[in-house]
Amino acid sequence: MKFTDGYWLTKPGLTPLFAVEVDDVRIDPEAGTMTVYAPTTAIRHRGDTLNRPMLTVTFSSPASGVVSVRVQRHAGRVHHGPDFRLAPEPGFRPRVTVDEREGVLESGDLRVRVPRSGPWHVSFEEGDRVLTTSLPRSIGHITATDAPGRALSGVSGTPAAGAGATWVHQQLSIEPGERVYGFGERFGAFAKNGQVVDTWNADGGTASEQSYKSVPFYLTSRGYGVLVGSPDHVSFEVGSEVNSRVQFSVPGETLDYHVIAGPTPKDVLRRYTALTGRPARVPAWSFGLWLTTSFTASYDEQTVTEFVEGFASRELPLSVFHFDCFWMREYQWTDFEWDERTFPDPAGQLARLHDRGLKVSAWINPYIAQRSRLFAEAAERGYLLRRTDGGVWQWDLWQAGMALVDFTNPAARDWYASHLERLLDQGVDSFKTDFGERVPAEGVVWHDGSDPARMHNYYPQLYNEVVFRTIERRRGVGQAVVFARSATAGGQQFPVHWGGDNDSSYLSMAETLRGGLSLAMSGFGYWSHDIGGFEGTPDAGLFKRWLAFGLLSSHSRLHGSHSIRVPWAFDDEAVEVTRRFTELKLRLMPYLAGVAEQAHTEGIPMMRPMVLEFPGDRGTHDCDTQYALGPSLVVAPVFTADGTVEYYLPEGEWTSLLSGEVVEGRRWVAERHGYDSVPLQVRPGTVLPWGAVADRPDYEWADGVTLRCFALPDGFDEVTTVPGLEGPATTFRVRREGARVIATSDDARAPWALQVGDRVVEADAAGEVVLDLDAEPVGAR
Repeated sequence: MKFTDGYWLTKPGLTPLFAVEVDDVRIDPEAGTMTVYAPTTAIRHRGDTLNRPMLTVTFSSPASGVVSVRVQRHAGRVHHGPDFRLAPEPGFRPRVTVDEREGVLESGDLRVRVPRSGPWHVSFEEGDRVLTTSLPRSIGHITATDAPGRALSGVSGTPAAGAGATWVHQQLSIEPGERVYGFGERFGAFAKNGQVVDTWNADGGTASEQSYKSVPFYLTSRGYGVLVGSPDHVSFEVGSEVNSRVQFSVPGETLDYHVIAGPTPKDVLRRYTALTGRPARVPAWSFGLWLTTSFTASYDEQTVTEFVEGFASRELPLSVFHFDCFWMREYQWTDFEWDERTFPDPAGQLARLHDRGLKVSAWINPYIAQRSRLFAEAAERGYLLRRTDGGVWQWDLWQAGMALVDFTNPAARDWYASHLERLLDQGVDSFKTDFGERVPAEGVVWHDGSDPARMHNYYPQLYNEVVFRTIERRRGVGQAVVFARSATAGGQQFPVHWGGDNDSSYLSMAETLRGGLSLAMSGFGYWSHDIGGFEGTPDAGLFKRWLAFGLLSSHSRLHGSHSIRVPWAFDDEAVEVTRRFTELKLRLMPYLAGVAEQAHTEGIPMMRPMVLEFPGDRGTHDCDTQYALGPSLVVAPVFTADGTVEYYLPEGEWTSLLSGEVVEGRRWVAERHGYDSVPLQVRPGTVLPWGAVADRPDYEWADGVTLRCFALPDGFDEVTTVPGLEGPATTFRVRREGARVIATSDDARAPWALQVGDRVVEADAAGEVVLDLDAEPVGAR
């Protein structure tokens, strides 16, 4: 949201107040707070203190390496919430000191310094380097003196701003060459420099500046992050109002934000997800291929059976079948009842799918249509969002007479969960939690008194949590998974999320990836997208290119709008490409399971922007057409019909996992690939655990595993851990001594092998392999 007309002038109808200097700094060592009082004009004598506004800036710290800042003009307003749920570090207190020169708050290696004299200047420092600064005219309070209205923000659906409306903003400096990332799932350029980013969830598709998942958090290439602590409309000007600053503003009288230290981007995400919540573990079966009925395509029980049998007869591995919207009758979403015209025996059908080894997912949303049998019941019991006049809020967009379940009401949550439990008892294993963005911000009253504007973005947090926890109670911890479209900060706790409504085009495939990269930089550990695109029907070539991308994502789903996505609907080669990349992913499960565990325990995403995995290489800072899949693989999806692709590799000797060809890095590589190929490069110095099973994801990954070694340097000595499906993990130690590569394991419970190039040697009974690179192997030692 821009408040200025150029650098010197303010837009008409607005009155700004800026922190000009420091009047006083007061500390509370026991509470660990430092409060700075900042007049909004220069104080020359005692008379200047009269009739002059002042801004109060309070610094604190909830955890080591995190500094929290609160900026207020008038602190007495009623606060209705909701607020992001943050987890402070137990027992932590920062160190606060003040002397004649400055006030300082220290939180681990992160330090904030406020000089007591001179113009306003606050610096955030890590060790001996300055991360970012708050300079003169950076902290501001803005009042509308007339009615600028929505034109000021330009965001559809936000509450109107009339005369007397106020905002608080902060600007933090960015250095030359510094790149800014994150803000949730954003489909524009990956580096957000020069962009205006409004965190206001909307159903805008992937081709617009709108987002299903707005997260008021950004992370920079200098290795620090900033979380604005408000689920309200937060407007960011990323070098787009003042070229050398990121500005963020919120409506009202109070701005809360948190500066999060690194020093690396991964360290920032570790701290950020410790504060806002780590992604849950998801069941192993969820990493397999998901197939859906599509949205409006015609289908019934026979169609579903034909789809599933078609996969089986072609020996295509399939893990999950998903029933989209029309498993329920039209005009009745959501009533949790199968449409008996098309699914007369749902319990029997679900049992038959389970007998085939499949899991089942069903589509839901948080809305109750007026024709639903549940509408009157929910309205009478107060489970639906109310208007200010006491009636139920309704409209006809999406479903006729649609109302919204009020998840701030504990009884409404229990009621909604009880209907999910009926479906889980029938045999449903997972739910696609669609929508959650169409939430009114004015003229409504929430059960718990929440501020409607703040609830707009926060609503999907409540929605997804209810569904996820319901599955978890029935299926067990680690066995819950949803397919969610909307989210905000903290939403990563309830995976998985998918990229929403994209188009069947190469351009949309690329913008879809940019959304996933931005979401990864916002703390989300898992992510998926509709293979082939949602809107329209892809041609066979596009579908085959998208298959490689989709099956090298954390989660993989075939889904469309009005056309089906079974591979034989395109051509015979699409069947072969589906088999090739599905089996590849399943072979990679010993590796991917370890990467998923890191997402859960550390908050590091499975699909990683190149700058996250290789922050020291400036060549990665603007890469938005490729990604690292875990620490050891780089994937560059092909976004062209003729198979040409250009991608960047950091320094070292990289090996194609598919062809074995070796490429020297620290450069851009141009190649042409057939439909059965994609740039999939293995990082030098990698021991890649390769699974023995290619028809399902949920197997004992260490049984029969092959440790594939790539460009191990002399002196290499590392431990590779393969998680257990249900039991303990298995560890392998691999080291290189000159021409010998030696692998050992003290806890392998089944045969395993070591591979270097095309040479494979199985472990002996003692759990050891020695492979001499200068000689032909003669078997296990």
